[in-house]
Amino acid sequence: MNAAQTAAFQANSGLTPTEMATVLLGAVFAVLLLWGVWAIRSAYVGWAEEQLSHRQFLVVVVRFVALYLVLTLFLLS
Repeated sequence: MNAAQTAAFQANSGLTPTEMATVLLGAVFAVLLLWGVWAIRSAYVGWAEEQLSHRQFLVVVVRFVALYLVLTLFLLS
């Protein structure tokens, strides 16, 4: 962005583009963590009620951890 575009963005939003990027990244990771807690909790309930095997529960946890690590690598690099 050139100086005029940056000034217009800051005047209308009250934030610099860098601050806005930080806010958006924080929101993405907050939603990801909330979804992960929901998914792991749901899998745990299924495992506790013997509707899921131990292996299926671990697959849910490993998939979430892998998704979190990949998104961290792509979004924070």
